[in-house]
Formats: sequence, structure tokens, C-alpha cells
Amino acid sequence: MNRLLWLIACVLPLAAFLSLPSSAQQAEALTNITWKKTVLDRAFHSEGVAVGDVNRDGKMDILTGEAWYEAPDWKRHEIRKPGNYGTGQHSYSQSFACWTEDLNGDGYPDLIVIGFPGEPCHWFENPGKGGTGHWKKHEIWHSACNETPLYADLLGTGKRVLVMGWQPKGQSNMGQMAYFTPDPKDPTKPWIMHPISEESTKGKEIPGTQKFSHGLGVGDVNGDKRMDVICTGGWWEQPSKDDGKTPWKFHPAQLGDACADMYALDLNGDGKADILSSSAHRFGIWAYHQRPADEGKSPGFVKQELFRELVSETHAMVLVDVNGDGLNDFVTGKRFWSHGRSEQGADWPAMLYWFEASKKKDGQITFTPRVIDTDSGVGTQFAVQDVNGDGIPDVVVSNKRGTFLFEQIRPKKK
Repeated sequence: MNRLLWLIACVLPLAAFLSLPSSAQQAEALTNITWKKTVLDRAFHSEGVAVGDVNRDGKMDILTGEAWYEAPDWKRHEIRKPGNYGTGQHSYSQSFACWTEDLNGDGYPDLIVIGFPGEPCHWFENPGKGGTGHWKKHEIWHSACNETPLYADLLGTGKRVLVMGWQPKGQSNMGQMAYFTPDPKDPTKPWIMHPISEESTKGKEIPGTQKFSHGLGVGDVNGDKRMDVICTGGWWEQPSKDDGKTPWKFHPAQLGDACADMYALDLNGDGKADILSSSAHRFGIWAYHQRPADEGKSPGFVKQELFRELVSETHAMVLVDVNGDGLNDFVTGKRFWSHGRSEQGADWPAMLYWFEASKKKDGQITFTPRVIDTDSGVGTQFAVQDVNGDGIPDVVVSNKRGTFLFEQIRPKKK
């Protein structure tokens, strides 16, 4: 039965291709991208992954929450003592998301790690030139909530900040949405919390802030050229001048069930940002189309199913121009055994896809799924960036199937 499901998963993109008119098929032949797969590790260590030149040798290395893999041979070096998580059927790692950043200004990339939801998050200090052994750990904040925390240029300054929910100590339903920046005098101290939302009050819990909340995004929803913060319950509007102390205005909206990364982009050509997201634990990839608002009211959104049953447990998504045609495609796949074998399609193959964007004359954007791999999938966060230095984006994932690099190979131009 599993093999049948695998065949279905592989044939679906072909079926979509065969339904295209001949001119579109010819265009398809010109974008015949393939992928070179490298297995860095078959053990389950992390569901987040990052890319950075750890040893400053000019080659990009790959980092999970417990180790880094040295390019070009991918020799494994421990960052901290690794855990034993088995197959992941009944266990979770202590690394849900990872990003690299030189936080202490020594020129070497350090590693930000979001551990288990609701627990403290940390950054690990790169020992630098000639350094060996485990990396020194520094606490960022005592509570990291929402299963899709983000490290993004929220404020348009060129500097990334950590966006997530958090809970006061000893609380579980009194959360707040915020962004965090390092202490400018001492980055080893707990970071500075800047409120995005109001604090929760009794009977009025802020959406997206529980430790197991699903769905978070950064994008310009209202077209004012400033990044807003999005959750399934609505979005916070970034003010024209953020003082880092005053909560942002919240616009309630129904933006779907438990999802993963959320992106704002115009999908139907009407000039208004729609919301793209995918199901964290069930089937589905969706768009929520923005509708004009009545005077004095927030805009509404109407759901469109993009891919209803192609792949389940799409617990992470990256919006990126994969093929270099100027349109944003997206990459996602199956988070294998996200909750063991209890979720819909849990034993389906661990598919990894990129979805090629096409734009019609009226501005409408459609996506065509392209298979990258059938035995890897995604975790709760992954990276799409140039690893091998050829100037085109590659895909790096780490999850319960292992840690993998997929190098993009484009056909040579005639």
C-alpha cells in the first residue's frame, strides 16, 4: 500500500504537466532542474538547519542544533553533546530552528537555536580560529513559543531580529508576541524584548503565543512597504515609527487552521497581498485572498485550496526564487512522523517539493509542484540558499530522516 501511495505522490506532478497546453509543455522542458542529493547524516539530530562558513575557509558549512558539517567532505563536529532521539516516532529533538549570525563581532558565525517549544532558547558561541570542543551556550530568552519562530529583517534595517511568542515564567496561556534583539553592550546577556502585541489578560489570550501555537509570518499585508507580523488569528501592523516599546495595532482575521510559515504576496493580481501557508500536521497548501475592507474595518480573507492532498505535514515552507526567473516559487515537503504515526498520511513517503510559479497576463500566479526528493522531507525549519558557490539556491533539510543537502543543477543554456 505504501508503494502505491509513493507512486501516486510521484505521478501527481506528471499529471499536472500532462494537462498543460503544448506551449506550456515546451516552457516546462526549458526549466528541467535536477538535484544532487548528499546524505550528511542518517541519524535524527534536529528539525532545524542553518548554513554558514563556520571556519572561514571560504566554503559554506551546514549546522544543526548539535553539530556542524564541514564542507566539502561534510566531516561532523559537535557543537554540544548530542541527544539520542531514536527514530523520532516517539521522540522530539532539542532543535526546532537554527540560524547563523556573528553575534559577538569576532568575524565567526555563531548559531541561534530554538530548542523545544516553550523552553528557553539559546545561542552557541563559535570558538573561532583554532577553537575546539563544545561551543559556549548563552540564553537568549527563557521562553520561546510558537512552533514557527522567525529570524528576519522585520524592521527593514538590514539586521535580522528574532520574532516569536513567549510566556511569563510559570504561565502557559498569558503569552505575548514580540521581537528580540541582542543587548548592544553584552550579547551574552538575555536579549531585549520588544512587544509586538499587548500582553495577554485573563480571558483574552493573544493568538499565536502558546508554546505549541502553529503559524507565523513576516510580510507586508497592507501595502505600506513595512513588514507586518502574521498569525492564523490575524496580523499586527507595523507602525510608521516603531519605538520598540509600544505594541502594534492588531487586525483580527481568520487565516486558517494550524499551519507553518505564512507569507504575504499578491497571488491574484489585484494589487493586494494574499496569505500563503501550509498545513503543519494535516493535508493542504492554501492561499487566503484579501478582500476590500469596509470603511473603518480590517480587510477580510477568502480561502483557496491550492493543493488539497498532495502531501501532508508540511510543517515548514520557504518562499524563494528557485529557478531565477524573477518570480517567487516556494519549497516545502513532509515533516515525516511529525507526531509519530498518528497524523494523516504519516507513513506516506517523505516528499520534498519545489513549486514553480507562473504568472498570467492578468497577474494571477499559479504553482506547479516539482519533485526534489522522495525520502527526506522537511523539519520545522530549513534553509534554501547557495551552498556550493555557484550562485543558485540549494536546499538543506534536517529532520527525522536525517540531514541532507540538495544541490540545484540547471540545464546548460543553448
